[in-house]
Amino acid sequence: MSKPLTDQEKRKQISVRGLAGVENVADLKVNFNRHLHFTLVKDRNVATKRDYYFALANTVRDHLVGRWIRTQQHYYETDPKRVYYLSLEFYMGRTLQNTMVNLALENACDEATYQLGLDMEELQDIEEDAGLGNGGLGRLAACFLDSMASLGLAAYGYGIRYEFGIFNQKIVDGRQVEEADDWLRYGNPWEKARPEYMRPVHFYGRVEHTAEGVKWVDTQVVLALPYDTPVPGYRNNIVNTMRLWSAKAPCDFNLQDFNVGGYIQAVLDRNLAENISRVLYPNDNFFEGKELRLKQEYFVVAATLQDIIRRFKASKFGSTEFVRLDLSALPDKVAIQLNDTHPALAIPELMRILVDVEKLSWEKAWDIVVRTCAYTNHTVLPEALERWPVDLFHNLLPRHLEIIYEINRRHLERIAKLYPNDVDRIRRMSLIEEGNVKKINMAHLCIVGSHAVNGVARIHSEIIKNTVFKDFYDMDPNKFQNKTNGITPRRWLLMCNPGLADVIAERIGEDYIRDLDQLKRLLDFVDNDTFIRDVAKVKQENKMKFAAHLEKHYRVKINASSMFDVQVKRIHEYKRQLLNCLHIITLYNRIRKEPNKPWTPRTIMIGGKAAPGYHMAKLIIKLITSIGDVVNNDPVVGDRLKVIFLENYRVTLAEKVIPAADLSEQISTAGTEASGTGNMKFMLNGALTIGTMDGANVEMAEEAGEDNLFIFGMRVDDVEALDKKGYDAMAYYNRIPELKQAVSQIAGGVFSPHQVDLFKDLVNMLMHHDRFKVFADYEAYMECQERVSSLYKNPKEWTKMVIRNIAASGKFSSDRTISQYAREIWNIEPSLEKIGAPDDPR
Repeated sequence: MSKPLTDQEKRKQISVRGLAGVENVADLKVNFNRHLHFTLVKDRNVATKRDYYFALANTVRDHLVGRWIRTQQHYYETDPKRVYYLSLEFYMGRTLQNTMVNLALENACDEATYQLGLDMEELQDIEEDAGLGNGGLGRLAACFLDSMASLGLAAYGYGIRYEFGIFNQKIVDGRQVEEADDWLRYGNPWEKARPEYMRPVHFYGRVEHTAEGVKWVDTQVVLALPYDTPVPGYRNNIVNTMRLWSAKAPCDFNLQDFNVGGYIQAVLDRNLAENISRVLYPNDNFFEGKELRLKQEYFVVAATLQDIIRRFKASKFGSTEFVRLDLSALPDKVAIQLNDTHPALAIPELMRILVDVEKLSWEKAWDIVVRTCAYTNHTVLPEALERWPVDLFHNLLPRHLEIIYEINRRHLERIAKLYPNDVDRIRRMSLIEEGNVKKINMAHLCIVGSHAVNGVARIHSEIIKNTVFKDFYDMDPNKFQNKTNGITPRRWLLMCNPGLADVIAERIGEDYIRDLDQLKRLLDFVDNDTFIRDVAKVKQENKMKFAAHLEKHYRVKINASSMFDVQVKRIHEYKRQLLNCLHIITLYNRIRKEPNKPWTPRTIMIGGKAAPGYHMAKLIIKLITSIGDVVNNDPVVGDRLKVIFLENYRVTLAEKVIPAADLSEQISTAGTEASGTGNMKFMLNGALTIGTMDGANVEMAEEAGEDNLFIFGMRVDDVEALDKKGYDAMAYYNRIPELKQAVSQIAGGVFSPHQVDLFKDLVNMLMHHDRFKVFADYEAYMECQERVSSLYKNPKEWTKMVIRNIAASGKFSSDRTISQYAREIWNIEPSLEKIGAPDDPR
């Protein structure tokens, strides 16, 4: 019998990874050795794994720079409308493999490193994640950058270069402990500092109204230093730019006042200015009104707008003299997309520039601002909406406060004309909320200052129009749109699941990677036994690989033939990890009661970070690990049920666990998850979904057919009806014996024998003030999980359902999402055309 293929030999056979031409491989080896030599010549003679990683990264980066320069040259020459995607988060993950995929270098690099006696996968593992995001919103921005480059849009991602990204999560004693994410410790080979484009950003000071116009004076200045990261499109030779700003104190910082003897302190105080880009705020779907956060929001906006206007005014490639002086053409050449309200200050800042600096009339300036800006809403949870105290603004950004007051005055004037004597409507729609503390409602500012407002899934866009922003919709119905989220199939299929990508390519060719709708053609193979077997085999291999990863890094042994039941996302009450916990406990009780029944074995994996200040979320993690301690050590259960908390869930772990999952848990209370994107990743990678009719799950069920998802529980209307009637948790508790048993076990210390009342806050919340109605969906969820178990016992039917899901996932490509933004909001045409490679004659 032939000996089994090594991982490297297997990878070589995967055609979607690009051709490993002999010349290509030889060139890569030469360049690799050149970079390695340059690294070592400096101070050492023995190379470490990290030296090899940097040599490979720099070798791959060499293939980007020519294309990068040529792309930017191409934009200067053709002068297209440019898109500026403003976001306080870009959750990029690792860059090396994604770059190789998009440049079709993967097999060549694999072969070159192999010939040099190295294992490419080992080198890839040295790269740190760029964790500059919390979850969905930041990862969406990263997917969008990939799609904008792949669709040939002249697009720029603008954000902050946080020195410390999302914290690393350690589980100690079953509890989350945070550790700073020092991701830049060893340097970042993918970024290039651009000190020549440094920009001043002003804070504090006061406003002077003079005959020559308004002046903002006596400000404190912080410099914004840009770092550029290349964003390659998929095999089209286009390389766009993500520009992240870092805060620098000016040389004369705190020295102007030359307070004698205060020199040392003045230099030490530079840290205060530079703290602006020190750390990412680790909250997901929660607003924390801290001054440093407001500084971050203004910092990115002020630096970016200076850059946008400089680029708009500059003429041909490399020129610095301004030729375009008429700013009324700005909306024809610039689109600014606000990723949530975090960059909302772009609206008053652009007004400040146009009115105070460029001396345009208010009316002309406002027309330009509205036609340039568009706003994406990401949540309807009230605790997540940004409301900044007026006093904070008055101190930090006095001129912007004046501008916001004037925007509001004109806005309320318009409402009064349209709805005479409707004072309550004026109160509801004002940008300023009156109360104990006057606050600025940033969502209202974004809606008023934008020509388009969109939700991120159909159901979410409807909820926005019917509830939170109903008054605004009534007044301007044409402003409101839907843009259902998507994910990039490059990272989330080709890169993380090459086995599945290849099995698909063998049936329908490789074009689907650019045009994911082509996956529909897989329906022709839903009854093809060979295809069914191939899909099942890839899934089994992915499960074995992930099981080996868990064993190596966490020393947990799992049964790779059990169902991998996975819920990975931020820990939040609305996402209802607690409902999952109640299912686990109930399943555990059933197995103990009837140990000889033929139970479907499950490995239930839950992973995600809790915001450091979110007490309930941290308690939920402790509950999950405590349940695991009991279940995993019960000999009666054996390996029919295992519970694993996946530590430090992040982009790189998602790329490993998603291809291995059988069941995807998407169980938020209907009406709370704006879209979700993890749901789409699982669907594309051959997991089945158990979920509520919430977010994009609704459209997934529509695309695949509701019979091909495990849908359960209340719909949005049911939740509303239950709110009207009043949700009574106790009624469910008393009516459903298995629920009562599970909750009593949590409350009675079965999972915390050394501290019986450990979970009392959690139980009290579930029983008396559960906004997300966990008990109301318990029965339907349990019943639905039984249907999952019974289908899993029939592997062929399960796999056929998997194939129907993969075939229906085409809509959820971020290429489709971005094409819709481009045509319906930005007014530009996407294109699949290639531009010339750097070595092509011009």
